[in-house]
Amino acid sequence: MRLPSSTHPYIALRLRLAHQALLQFAASLMSSMEIAVFLAGPVLLALISSIALPGFLAMTLPWPAALGLLGAQVLLTCLPAWLLRKRLLPAPVAAWLRQLPVSPRLRRQADIAVAGLLMLPLGVAYAVSAGIWLLQSPPWLRPVAAPGIAIIIVAWLLAWLVTSCIVALRLRTPRPAQQARAPTMTAYSYRRPRWPALFLWRQLFWLPFWRNDNVIGAQQSVLMAGATASMLAWLLRVPLVPAPLLGLLASASLVLVTDRGDKAVREQLAVLRPSLNAWPVSSAHVIRLACAASLLPALTVLLGAAVLLYCIDPAVLQQRVTSVYAITASVAVLAIAGLPRLTARGRVALVVLSILALSAIGSELWN
Repeated sequence: MRLPSSTHPYIALRLRLAHQALLQFAASLMSSMEIAVFLAGPVLLALISSIALPGFLAMTLPWPAALGLLGAQVLLTCLPAWLLRKRLLPAPVAAWLRQLPVSPRLRRQADIAVAGLLMLPLGVAYAVSAGIWLLQSPPWLRPVAAPGIAIIIVAWLLAWLVTSCIVALRLRTPRPAQQARAPTMTAYSYRRPRWPALFLWRQLFWLPFWRNDNVIGAQQSVLMAGATASMLAWLLRVPLVPAPLLGLLASASLVLVTDRGDKAVREQLAVLRPSLNAWPVSSAHVIRLACAASLLPALTVLLGAAVLLYCIDPAVLQQRVTSVYAITASVAVLAIAGLPRLTARGRVALVVLSILALSAIGSELWN
């Protein structure tokens, strides 16, 4: 990443840190991007081409609805910056940057520059999307094309401003911790946990996924919510959205939530392995419980779908297809979590084939 020689060293440092963080994030998502491009390449292209559509549509709506639409677009545009804030500025780096003798004005300029680095790809996507719509030039767009472009630029600038505030908040000095109470002397009595394996799983896996800068807990919650929402929308046949697309989203969500959870568990196991090997007792029960827990989100969604299917008129469903889909989905998630010796490429192939198989089976659900 080359910068002009006139760039202040502090701004150049912040830009290089953000650039490296984005490169690391892109490398970590490489396998997921392969899955997404292979499965939903046309869908992703359609989403990119429609990113400028809310700006044009806002000019055809009453002002309360237009403001709400543009506000939602600005917030969604800033969502990547919010999700990546801890990766852009890890806690040790943020603490070190706070100690530098930098003026508030220069710090604000650096925040704006880092936000611009994040917003540049989105700006290119806005330009490409607006160009596609202007080339197609549907009849409803012609009267509002010029003001629509102005609104798109304003929305992008507002997203840049909000992103700058998100970056600045990450460097804000934390509040001083409240003074702790003086410890009281009490007699210590050891209480053996009723379920030792469950207690150790909670201490070694569940709690670390929610503490400090670890985003695994929030990530799995979002993925499970997406899997639940897409499954409900698919089974309830939400209008205006093609059923095959909903089936693809539901199947992909089931597989990806298991894949991400199993990867997180195995990464945590790699960190804990030296300590676990030094234990005077076997840790096999804790490891098996941790691996089994990564299956719970997908199996919970499948169980909820089975309960919902009992409430739907059986005459409109292919009952054999539902059974085959449930069995295939269970086997797929069990294979993802139960085959730890797979290479990275083999794991990607397993995930892709599982999603394709489930989508093919699910397409026959309403036939």
